[in-house]
Order: sequence, then C-alpha cells, then structure tokens
Amino acid sequence: MGRIFGYLPATAARLLARNVKKARGAGETNAIGRIRAFVRCRNFIAVFIMTDTRISPLRDFADFVRAEQGRLTKQWMQAVSTDADLVEADKLTYQQLADHLPEILDGLCAALDVEDLEQVETSIERHARKHGKIRWRQGYRIEELVRELDLFRQVLADALEEFATRESTFTRRHESRARRLIAEAFSMVAYTSIKEVVNERDRRIDEYTGQLEHANRELMLKQRLVGDLHESRMQITRGVVHDLRNFLNAFSIALQLIAQAPSKADTALALANRQAADMKQLVEQMVEYSVVLGDAAPLALEEVDLRELHDELVVSSRPLIEAKGLTLLTSIDPALPVVTSNRLKLKQIAVNLLSNAIKYTKSGQVELQFSAQGTEHWTIRVSDTGVGIAPADAERVFDEFERAAGDDIPGTGLGLAIVSELCRALDGHIGFTSREGVGTTFEIRFPVRPE
Repeated sequence: MGRIFGYLPATAARLLARNVKKARGAGETNAIGRIRAFVRCRNFIAVFIMTDTRISPLRDFADFVRAEQGRLTKQWMQAVSTDADLVEADKLTYQQLADHLPEILDGLCAALDVEDLEQVETSIERHARKHGKIRWRQGYRIEELVRELDLFRQVLADALEEFATRESTFTRRHESRARRLIAEAFSMVAYTSIKEVVNERDRRIDEYTGQLEHANRELMLKQRLVGDLHESRMQITRGVVHDLRNFLNAFSIALQLIAQAPSKADTALALANRQAADMKQLVEQMVEYSVVLGDAAPLALEEVDLRELHDELVVSSRPLIEAKGLTLLTSIDPALPVVTSNRLKLKQIAVNLLSNAIKYTKSGQVELQFSAQGTEHWTIRVSDTGVGIAPADAERVFDEFERAAGDDIPGTGLGLAIVSELCRALDGHIGFTSREGVGTTFEIRFPVRPE
C-alpha cells in the first residue's frame, strides 16, 4: 500500500489514507477486511485517475512543452534558417517568423491536456487561419508553408522523445498517443493554413481580375473615344472643305459677273466681299476652336468683377442688336460677389452665346442676365425670341458644325461647340430650353470658387 501512496499527488494520498483508516476503524483487520479495503482503494484510485487530469502523463508532457517553449522555438528557428527550401523565411525578422507560434503551441498543449483534439479544434483552426493569412502576405508558397510546419512538428517529436526518455511513468502507450495527437494537430494546422492561403490567393486573383476588367473597359472606352474623335476631325475637315469650296465658287461667280457685265461690278464686288467676310469668320472660328481644344496649360484663375464684365458685354453687343432692330434686355443680381475664374474665357462664352442669339433672332429681343445661385454658384443666362431649336436637333446642339436645320443663316456651326469646351474648362454646366418659333434660353452655372 505504501508504494501506491508514492505514485499519487498529496491530496489523493491523504484521501486514500483516510479511507484506509476508516476501514481499520470498522474492524476490518483480518484478511477479508484487508481485501475489501484494497478493493475500495483500487476503485478510488481508478476514479481519481479518470477525474483528475493532474496525474495525466500527456498533461505532464504539455507542461514540459510550455516550460521549454523558448528552447523549442530556437531549435525550430535554427532548422528553418538552415533549410534551403525556405526562401521567404530568410527575408523575415525573428519576430515576424515566430510571433504567432505560441498560439499554435497553446492549442496543441490544450489538446494534450484533455487528450482530445475535438475539444480545442475551433481554437486551433482560428490560429491556423491567422498563420496562413500572415504567411500569404509575407510571400510564402504553399510548399514553404507545409515545410515550415513539418519542421516544427519534428522539433516537437524530438521533445516528446526526450521527455519519454527521462520520465519513467511516461509509457510507450502514452508516447504513441501523444505522437498521434501531435500529428493530427499539425495536419489540422497545415490543412487550415493552406486553405486560408488558397482563399487569400483567390481573393487577390478576383481583385486583380476586376482591376484588369476595369482597365480593359477603360481602354475600350478610350479606343471608342479616339475613334469618335477621329471621325469628328474628319467631319470638321469635310465641313471646312465644303464651306471653302462654296466660298470659292461664289468668288468665281463674282469674277465671271465682272468679266461678262462690267455694269454689275458693284454687285459682284459686294458678293465677293460677303464671301471674304464669311471665309474670314470661318478661319477665325477654326483657329479659336483649335486653341480651345489644344490648350493643355493649367487654367489661369483670377478675381473677376462680374459687374464690370456685364457692362462690357452690354456695350459691345448693343450696337449689333439694335442694328438688327432688336431690343436688348439686361439684368445683374446685386448679390453677386467677386468670383474666381478666367475673365477672357467667360467673355468668350458670353460673346458666342450673344452672337448666336442675334444671328437666329429676326425680331423681338435678346436678354442677358447674371444671377446668383445661393452662395456657391452663379449663372449666365442668354435668351432670345428667335427660331428655336427642333427637338430632333437638341442632342446635337453642342456638336461641331451643327447649325439650325433648313435655315439660310450664315455661320460655321462652331460657336456652341466652343462654348461647351470653355464651360468644361471652367467647371461650368451648360443647359438650354427651346421652343420652335418661340425662342431659346441658354444657362450656364459656374462655381464662385472652383475646387
């Protein structure tokens, strides 16, 4: 009986001694009594071993691993550093390489404590996912991840052999069970880590695929824009050639008229002068439009007094309007502040809109308005009582060389295209309303202070 006491912890030994003393107190001193006492003691020991894990040899090994964690980690680090297949590991610091190993070790030790992997499976898988995600971000290949974990398993296998050699109570059965738990735990860690690496890789592939698809869409859009731009330039070229041919034909007719009927020279010269003026306007607007399109320089901003700009536009446009028998109406909001913009471009916009209104208005009035819109924006509005714009032409109003359908009014069709480009340069937004036979209103909304 004394030898049994030697194998039990102090608490268990005291309880067992108390049980033996009780048996003796009951008079069980003969052979039968001693047998009964032995059976009770044997049952007690069996129950204690099943219910008190403090005497579990596998838990003793788990405590040994916890105590030797630093040494085991160094052994593993040495094995990793000398392994030629672990390329990415050489790029990591000691802390980066070993910072989450304690979590994996804790999960393994917990499995050894209870001799059951299922009870700690959730914790081990959580740490394994973290391990896989970190190693993926550090550039590990899957085979490197597996190799690194296998080296760690080998270090623990050596530690198990060391513990079994020095602990006489740690039997081959205990060693076999510990090896099985270690193997199962590392298989779980390897599988979960690899799965996380694959998931991270798939997420990255999806991300790159999305970026590539977006880039392809952008490229296709730009290719279409380039194609549209090329077609637009070809239309401009054809339009200019067509207009110049018409002007030259008119010149030719004027010269023939002078040669055939000298008495009509004045009429012929007037025709030639009109064609020369139209050619000059076409060339000037082509130059203006090319400058607007090709101006890649940063926009020069300045403080603009809108009252001064408004008055200047009124003075310059009134003679043209009144010469055509039209009425000019003007208004400016007194709440308008000094704005930050480009004065010359604002003037170009207003002049083109006023010129367009005068050109397409045979009777009635032209109106110029400057208004505030809250504290952040202001507007230029130009209205007329002209021919209006047909619904079928509304979508093409700002296209190059687009003019009112079926009219005999001279012009290049570039004025509103120039206005549109200038508005874009000034962060403005242009819109219009129109009714055929009633008139048209163009309104442009500008920021008081561009972003």
